[in-house]
Amino acid sequence: MKKLILLLILIVSIDASTLRMSISANPSRINPILSTDSSSSEITQWIFNSLITYDKNAKIKMMLAKSYEFKNKTTLIFHLRKNVKWSDGKPFSAKDVLFTYKTIISPKIFTPYSSSFKHIKSVSIIDDYTVKVVYKYPYFQALETWMMEILPEHILKNEKNLMTSKFNQAPIGTGPYILKKFSISSDIVLVANPNYFIHKPNIDKIVYHYLPDSSANFLMLKSGLLDVGSLTPLQLERQIDEKFKKKFSIYESPSHSYSYMGFNLRNKKFKNPLVRKALSLAINRQELAKVMFFGHAKVCTGPFLPGTGAFNPNVKPVKQDIKEARELLKKAGYDKNHPLTFELSTNTGSTRTYMAQILQSQLKKAGVIVKLRIMEWQAFLNTVVMPKRFEAVLLAWSVGLKPDAYSIWDSKSDKKGGFNFVGYKNKEVDRLIKKAEGTVDNKKFNKIYQKIFKLITDDNPYLFLIIPNSITVVNKKIHPVSPSIIGVMHNEIEWKK
Repeated sequence: MKKLILLLILIVSIDASTLRMSISANPSRINPILSTDSSSSEITQWIFNSLITYDKNAKIKMMLAKSYEFKNKTTLIFHLRKNVKWSDGKPFSAKDVLFTYKTIISPKIFTPYSSSFKHIKSVSIIDDYTVKVVYKYPYFQALETWMMEILPEHILKNEKNLMTSKFNQAPIGTGPYILKKFSISSDIVLVANPNYFIHKPNIDKIVYHYLPDSSANFLMLKSGLLDVGSLTPLQLERQIDEKFKKKFSIYESPSHSYSYMGFNLRNKKFKNPLVRKALSLAINRQELAKVMFFGHAKVCTGPFLPGTGAFNPNVKPVKQDIKEARELLKKAGYDKNHPLTFELSTNTGSTRTYMAQILQSQLKKAGVIVKLRIMEWQAFLNTVVMPKRFEAVLLAWSVGLKPDAYSIWDSKSDKKGGFNFVGYKNKEVDRLIKKAEGTVDNKKFNKIYQKIFKLITDDNPYLFLIIPNSITVVNKKIHPVSPSIIGVMHNEIEWKK
């Protein structure tokens, strides 16, 4: 309580031109090509820029590039802005783009994002502000590849080991904000970049309060000590009042994410498809959506989200069937005298802790014994997920507007630093992913991806669970705020408070 009172005093003293938010886990590396967790990515987005991005309508928007042109189906030319500077005052140029590309594809760097660049034949500098990219073949995400943020060549060209570099906690970027304060398990402070190439952000400072406890986060939000935050459905339905609604605008929309239980497919228990199917049938996803989300969610049926062309509407939600689940487990060699037992690991500071408990209870009805292991996020990521030391994990993925199955579902992505940490392998899925990479016709591409969708859901490498709604609240003193398909933060440099 004393700590909270001190925090209240500190916050009251902060000037009005400060945007206050929270973060529940420590960022691992504030480096765009190494940021594989949501906390790192959230901080990184303020500090770095990509060549292009999406606007509020999910259309291509110029950032470090002022324009682009396709010379032919495989040659892409970027014309760069000439008025961009790194936060240390050095000019941005084509050298930085080439350096970033070479770094991402370097065998010394372990990054899942390298998969997006494997389709490139060459990147070359035409002049200081013109870059030529040649693809090996027509590639459906030729432009989207360059939504990867760019690194400073002049800072990192002599770095011996980027994986452990001090840069990852003291980055230099071209973005709207500069990192002023960062330490583990402490608040993160960013200040407006006075030389930002669009214009200096209207809000001078962003403070991320480190709040691993979700109840403390909600208390600060209710007290008006945070300007932007998110609500759980329970909080929205039962725990806020009219006073809160007068203080905050509430924006709700389907999130671009889904929760899942992933199996370590190297483990003998989960190599058996009967076991995976039985576990899927034992889960009541509809109950999860109702109990966990009060109806502010829908059941997830597969790896690509509704509303995208890759979504397969013919794959229907799995209905709980305890009887069939028990029969399948019996065929796999499990019964009440020899029950299937496994450990389900997840992280603290999220609703997944409660979801894990519900899943544990549901699976018990089918005679399955689930032991829970709940860990702090960085410990969970670094000692369980990435080293692949788990039986099953409960996690969530954020999914792009135009999905690329390679990084999660291709067998080649089962490697150090790769996102296919469950070890999924299906030769037909690999073949179709490869086929789709060179398919630029959207209708043909979507048809291929719908096949991939069906094959993956039939294999049950994950149990796809829930697509939650995103419920964001913003202090009504802040304007202009406009909701969009990519969220409310798309125009933050225009915000005033």
